Amino acid sequence: MIIERLAVEDVDAVADLFDAYRKFYHQPSDIPAAKQFLKARLLNEDSILFVAKMDHQCVGFTQLYPTFSSVAMKRAFILNDLYVAEDYRRHGIAEKLMEQAFQFAKQHDARSIALETGALNTKAQALYEKVGMEVETDVKHYIYYW
Repeated sequence: MIIERLAVEDVDAVADLFDAYRKFYHQPSDIPAAKQFLKARLLNEDSILFVAKMDHQCVGFTQLYPTFSSVAMKRAFILNDLYVAEDYRRHGIAEKLMEQAFQFAKQHDARSIALETGALNTKAQALYEKVGMEVETDVKHYIYYW
């Protein structure tokens, strides 16, 4: 397995996987829009995307979005997306992708990586705790949709 940072010219190689990730969250399939979205994120330097490859095929990815901590006066990252193709799960790929994300954040002197997951997503929660992430219990997360 190889984990590498995705370059904009390689977006086509991960588009199907990104589309599968969106379908997992009950979104309609739209490969052209997936390619466009990912290309825009990378061209605008809005995100950092790492892919896991096996046999020259993308089998997993994670996407980090940069932000900042005003209190710490440091960069921080949101781990917004983590997905491994169903046939490749339970082989440590997600853990390796997270380790790569942590390493990247540390190299860029970030204060933290944060993520959110569904309250019932116990498999993901077990992974996050295995790699050393902690549940914050002293804050509440609010969101406004329109």
